[in-house]
Amino acid sequence: MIADNPHEPPAPPAPLRVLVLFYSFSGQSGGLVQRLIAGLREEGIEVRSERLQPAIPLRFPVGTIPRTIRMMITTLFRQRVVILQPETPSPDDYELVILAGPTWSFNPSGPVLALLDQYPNLLRGKPVLALISCRGYWRRHWCYLQGRLRQIGAQPLGPLVFDHPQAEPWRTIGVFLKIAGTAPERSPLIGRVYRRFGHNREQFDEAGRLGHTLGQSLQQGAIPNLIRLP
Repeated sequence: MIADNPHEPPAPPAPLRVLVLFYSFSGQSGGLVQRLIAGLREEGIEVRSERLQPAIPLRFPVGTIPRTIRMMITTLFRQRVVILQPETPSPDDYELVILAGPTWSFNPSGPVLALLDQYPNLLRGKPVLALISCRGYWRRHWCYLQGRLRQIGAQPLGPLVFDHPQAEPWRTIGVFLKIAGTAPERSPLIGRVYRRFGHNREQFDEAGRLGHTLGQSLQQGAIPNLIRLP
């Protein structure tokens, strides 16, 4: 038998791995997720991300005011949006799962609700850090999500919350009109007080900084401390 070479350097440790599952309806959540992932990767974290895919694709904007009202009512009662089976393999090799998406009428989005119902095995037994994109009303979303994650055997962490920076009531009016298919930021009536739909550059930059902070915490083995991230 040939002995191992005592002078051979030890193999480098396997990179820490994070699984990101997200849904983005208008692109705002997706933008935050991509900046967060970039920060993680710059800290040496291996990231696999997958966008949840509705079985019947959803269109943004929905196109009319009546359709928008209907969507608001159905999402208020947590209507699920059936999704295709994620391509992600078993989550056993991941130190952390990030579950990201928007708030729909005070609740997690329909595709995220469907993930919890259809594929709980992707989250079971894992620390799950929630990232929430919203127009401000996220606490009911987080309360429900925490309960469902615990119910399926996951450990909820966070949340990382990014709310639209515009002032009310223009924020709510602007989001409603944008989903309905208009461009409120160009409206002569409210364009001066509602200049942009969604998140601003500073928030996307903050998502990148949080990715760095999160990556550093993971490298230090400090997953339990993630709940105290800003």
